[in-house]
Amino acid sequence: MKCQVRFIYFHEAMSFKSGFVNIVGNPNVGKSTLMNLFVGERISIATFKSQTTRHRIMGILNKENVQIVFSDTLGVLKPNYKLQESMRAFSETALTDVDVLVYVTDVIEDCSKNEDFLSEVQHLKVPKLVVINKIDLSNQKALTQLVDKWHALLPEAEIFPVSAKARFNVDQVLRRIEELLPENPPYFEEDQLTDKPLRFFASEIIREKILLYYDKEIPYSVEVVVEQFKEEGRLVRIEAVIYVEHESQKGIIIGHQGVALKRVSTEARRSLEKFLDKKVFLRLFVKVDKEWRNSDKRLMQFGYNQK
Repeated sequence: MKCQVRFIYFHEAMSFKSGFVNIVGNPNVGKSTLMNLFVGERISIATFKSQTTRHRIMGILNKENVQIVFSDTLGVLKPNYKLQESMRAFSETALTDVDVLVYVTDVIEDCSKNEDFLSEVQHLKVPKLVVINKIDLSNQKALTQLVDKWHALLPEAEIFPVSAKARFNVDQVLRRIEELLPENPPYFEEDQLTDKPLRFFASEIIREKILLYYDKEIPYSVEVVVEQFKEEGRLVRIEAVIYVEHESQKGIIIGHQGVALKRVSTEARRSLEKFLDKKVFLRLFVKVDKEWRNSDKRLMQFGYNQK
């Protein structure tokens, strides 16, 4: 009898939980920052500009007896061209095959924004968490009123006020996610951090620098394609093409005597070396591809149209 009791105790202690947790919400509310904090790695680029994330990016958190597969989805938006239509479709797929849904908002945006998407979230039959970010920009009275509004909009959801910037209450959200996960075996290997290859992150880091250093429409008219990613021991050789829609944009990206492009290249190389923990030789080229954002063929090549 004693042996049987010990066996049952061991079996219960070793039960494993895993599941898919999708992070959704409007642009620029802190979804990528939050996922990076959850995973503990710099998986998604996060800048002050909206529509930073274009692809659905998976980050995998492995802990003792728990594996959480986070998905950082694109900001919910009303599409103006085919690229944004594809981005919107990515967001809508986040409402399927999910074990826990995390809806991220902040203290600034209007609760009723994108009511049609919120209606879909409301009817989703999985645990839902509403994370109200940037509470350091609010006060107690306004925050209480905002929490009440979200309770009215999504009655079944649990509300978590957080400050991703200060990492306030983020660990509490993570613990609650772990509690809500079903018992499952792990979906991925223990040392796997994401479903994306290294060349994907190389293109994202380059695009991040473009988002940071150029104004107005330029960053949103750009796509970065890594054409060569070659590892040679402690050195990685990367060649990438920056696609723009117009000749005038090409001139802006390159800058006078190539100064602007050199700055992007230098900053991207530094970030890549930190990310890859290797020396990086980076070459950037700029090409014009008119109306690539409205071309089904090009969007498919760039990995956007998932039909």
